[in-house]
Amino acid sequence: MFLLLPFDSLVVNLLGISITVLFTLLLVFIIVPAIFGVSFGIRKVYMKTLLKIFQWATLRIERGAKEKNHPLYKPYVNGIIAKEPTSLEEEIKEIRRSGSGKALDTPEFELSDIFYFCRKGIETIMDDEVTKRFSAEELESWNLLSRTNYNFQYISLRLTVLWGLGVLIRYCFLLPLRIALAFTGISLLVTGTTVVGYLPNGRCKDFLSKHVHLMCYRICVRALTAIITYHDRQNRPRNGGICVANHTSPIDVIILASDGYYAMVGQIHGGLMGVIQRAMVKACPHVWFERSEVKDRHLVARRLTEHVQDKSKLPILIFPEGTCINNTSVMMFKKGSFEIGATVYPVAIKYDPQFGDAFWNSSKYGMVTYLLRMMTSWAIVCSVWYLPPMTRQPEEDAVQFANRVKSAIARQGGLVDLLWDGGLKREKVKDAFKEEQQKLYSKMIVGSHEDRSRS
Repeated sequence: MFLLLPFDSLVVNLLGISITVLFTLLLVFIIVPAIFGVSFGIRKVYMKTLLKIFQWATLRIERGAKEKNHPLYKPYVNGIIAKEPTSLEEEIKEIRRSGSGKALDTPEFELSDIFYFCRKGIETIMDDEVTKRFSAEELESWNLLSRTNYNFQYISLRLTVLWGLGVLIRYCFLLPLRIALAFTGISLLVTGTTVVGYLPNGRCKDFLSKHVHLMCYRICVRALTAIITYHDRQNRPRNGGICVANHTSPIDVIILASDGYYAMVGQIHGGLMGVIQRAMVKACPHVWFERSEVKDRHLVARRLTEHVQDKSKLPILIFPEGTCINNTSVMMFKKGSFEIGATVYPVAIKYDPQFGDAFWNSSKYGMVTYLLRMMTSWAIVCSVWYLPPMTRQPEEDAVQFANRVKSAIARQGGLVDLLWDGGLKREKVKDAFKEEQQKLYSKMIVGSHEDRSRS
């Protein structure tokens, strides 16, 4: 037993030296640059290298598939079948024109009208605009993550070895490194905001709070190997306003907060999240609600109004969709944020799924599983556009204003603008949508009958 002691001491010394070297490298190349908001360009070189590897792997798959006569899966570019924007009345008249020879404006019900509703129903089933917004976006190319491409299968030994090497790199090197960085960022956030919270209110406290938040969020961004491109920074949200953005993932908050200083809005949680919330609110005027208060829309609106009326307070960060969408579309914005009357600063966020899928399907994955998938991806690459501020026009109601802001975000981010409520992720279609179609058809029949009676 005593003969093994020198060997054990050597192993311990080597382990200690390895940990020291690793921590020093983290401190010099990641943590310190994150604190000062600078980059050595390592992540961009890493991204370019990955792109070349992905291109080679995709070409190898296509060539191997041709050799073995395997069909290649090609996803839709935007996932929606192109349709001409026509009204119910126009389409029914077209069916009547091609079917019976009766007058097109006849008020009576015709059996051929059924074909319109049958066709619409089949189109909706074949091209469901809602359901596909809550599943991962399928890639045309392969990024060595088997969960992102239907064409992943055994093609050659070299390709399989490359995929296995990628698994080792992601799970044995990147994952421990990212967990260490995430732990560092969260620990500094809790400690820093708690200490700053004890300072008296004033410029010094605001200055320290801002830089503590920015520093910690930037470290957390490094924990995801996030490569973010910010556009039009002159339009960044200002105090007394509301920042609204499309919502893909919980990390949207980190992406935006690593470049700006925001007041967060959300429900009070327990556990680790609750500890973070209580520490953050000591240093910054975040708006947290109890679970029972969130259901009181008037109380939420009043708290938000009081916040934005004070022009010295930070802009509020809100995601009006209310749920995560897979970054191919923007769905209905809840009108509550647009009833307040404050200046709205739209922000469009677009992720590049080649390196890792940022979408959180909360109905399929828990938070721990989601974070594990994120931290075992290659990287998170995204672009952020700050759009010019927008205000509600005198003739607009809150819904029209919300739709105008949503359209601007969708147009800038290259996303599909949908009218559907993201709540359909967990709920059934409201009867009001069904009744709306019934009323349109009824109005067409009854309206024509009234016109005929007057004539």
